[in-house]
Amino acid sequence: MMLSRTANHLYWMARYVERAENTARILDVAYRMSLVPKESRLADQEWFAPLNITGTLYPFSGRYSQVNAQGVLRYMVLDPDNPSSIFSCARAARENARAVRGSITSEMWEVINGTWLEMQRLTEERLASERVLEFFEWVKERSHLFRGVTVGTMLHDEAFHFNRLGTFLERADNTARMLDVKYHVLLPSVQDVGGAVDYYQWAAVLSSVSAFEAYRKVFRDVITPLRVAELLILRDDMPRSLHACMNEVYDILQKLTSASQHEASRLAGEMHAALHFGRIDIIFADGLHEYLTDFLRRVHQLGGEVNLAFFSARAQKQAVA
Repeated sequence: MMLSRTANHLYWMARYVERAENTARILDVAYRMSLVPKESRLADQEWFAPLNITGTLYPFSGRYSQVNAQGVLRYMVLDPDNPSSIFSCARAARENARAVRGSITSEMWEVINGTWLEMQRLTEERLASERVLEFFEWVKERSHLFRGVTVGTMLHDEAFHFNRLGTFLERADNTARMLDVKYHVLLPSVQDVGGAVDYYQWAAVLSSVSAFEAYRKVFRDVITPLRVAELLILRDDMPRSLHACMNEVYDILQKLTSASQHEASRLAGEMHAALHFGRIDIIFADGLHEYLTDFLRRVHQLGGEVNLAFFSARAQKQAVA
């Protein structure tokens, strides 16, 4: 077993890269939806969604008097004091990568360091409305590039597994948040359910997780909430679904876990089994919001068990022994 502090840096390096990409995806959807014509009283309503998804509405409200495009973009892209901003994620990923230079490849370092250097040159003027979508695509491309060079150049040993574990835990958390916020924050009025606004919002959720084409291929039908949820929760062939993420997490923990670290593996296996044998009609009957809230709670619990098993002082002593 490698030293727990090395494993910790690798794990969080991957989580911050994934978090930056997910934040870009969330903001991309909010920006596109803000362009849809609506009543003046509903102006800027989409910009509450990114804050709710990331759980940052309260700290944002403490610093900004109004929720609008300019404020949310400044806070979630450039603000160095917001730990979830893309700027902060790029900085944290680079700091973690620098701490484990000997455990990652030169290609991985070049991508992550180059991303950070470019982020430091970003200003509000450069993030003007005509360039914002281009910026979101750049963040996603840098994340894809990092994962590509990781898989293509890194020895598939424990270091690789900890890196991947961080990626898929972060991704599972984000997909659940995307679904939950659409269902409650962005839900249109009763008369709009099933209408053009509702359709566009569900299509935007699919696009945010790169699943629009996959939906068309699998269902070949109009977009409905039940089928969107089925695709993003239960389909294990959809890369960003909860099932696909937990497949990876459980498999990785099986490779990493010893008898003394059984609880993390057990909890991941329990979550995986629930998704493997789950039924979307039962999920909706019991409440989609309740299901997703419980899933997020369990992902948080699993993250705590991973920390206790691999990164804590106890784990450090076991690794040295």
